[in-house]
Amino acid sequence: MNILIVGGAGYLGGAVTDLLMHSGHNIRVYDILLYEETYRKPVPFVYGDVRDRKRLQPHLDWADAVIWLTALVGDPACALNEDLTIEINRDSVQYLKDGFNGRIIFMSTCSVYGAAAGLLDENSPLNPLSLYAKTKLWAEEILRSANALIFRLGTLYGISDNFSRIRFDLVVNTLVMRAACHGKISIFGGNQYRPLLHVRDVASAICLGLNKTYTGIYNLHFENMTIIQLVDLIKKYFPGIQVETNDSMFQDHRDYRVSSEKSQKDLGFNPILTIDDGITELKELLEQGRVKNSFTTRFSNYLHLKPLLYEYSSPLGKVIKLNI
Repeated sequence: MNILIVGGAGYLGGAVTDLLMHSGHNIRVYDILLYEETYRKPVPFVYGDVRDRKRLQPHLDWADAVIWLTALVGDPACALNEDLTIEINRDSVQYLKDGFNGRIIFMSTCSVYGAAAGLLDENSPLNPLSLYAKTKLWAEEILRSANALIFRLGTLYGISDNFSRIRFDLVVNTLVMRAACHGKISIFGGNQYRPLLHVRDVASAICLGLNKTYTGIYNLHFENMTIIQLVDLIKKYFPGIQVETNDSMFQDHRDYRVSSEKSQKDLGFNPILTIDDGITELKELLEQGRVKNSFTTRFSNYLHLKPLLYEYSSPLGKVIKLNI
């Protein structure tokens, strides 16, 4: 099978590529290297923007299956520039649907549930609270009539591979980083739930999906946990850390628990990397000094993108540029 991994140089893409490199499939990575300076994996690589239709289309024509990982990801990052977010997260998916007839594996998010009580499955009411969640929901609707398997991902954690950057803007990763490097954790509220999932378990689910014929929407998570519960778990690995709590709610109002029973039943999804595993591998990396500066902006989608996005006025009106 010819498999095109769009966004294959990213945090999740690194783990996906590692699994498929030795699978017997022909793989090709298409990526704009938004967070990277080089791409060093021994796989065919195309430097390209998904908005460059002429460059993208020949690779869609080559592929039997497309794993679509590219997106502006996260509420703060997407809020930087609404028009650009819609162009990448929604309009590019419309182009994919119109220009490709093969198998699509697409990454959505459990953020589409917003804030809701009870255990949520794929048929539960939706309440997207951010532009990021809204664009993912729009993309789901675009792909409903396609040969597409859509994963609503929980909040990821852990180390992806030996090449891709670590993300320190994800709740498990950032709390471990602050505990290991600064001895202090600050949290707002704390009773809000997040469905958590190791990044490499997502990669395994994507590979499972390539070999199945199911289409439609599937939740993916490992464990539902409150922020306070997560902090208590992290304290077992860093018993001397200071925890600062603020009872006022942060601007992120998401609060939800999900069920992944459908993924387990239909796809054989069986996550094996626990939150303890994620904490342990991050703790080891950080305490060995293998991260020079944990506050380097490329570790955060928002902080890295903020200086790259700008607007200027022309006689034709406002023009939005991605300065890369």
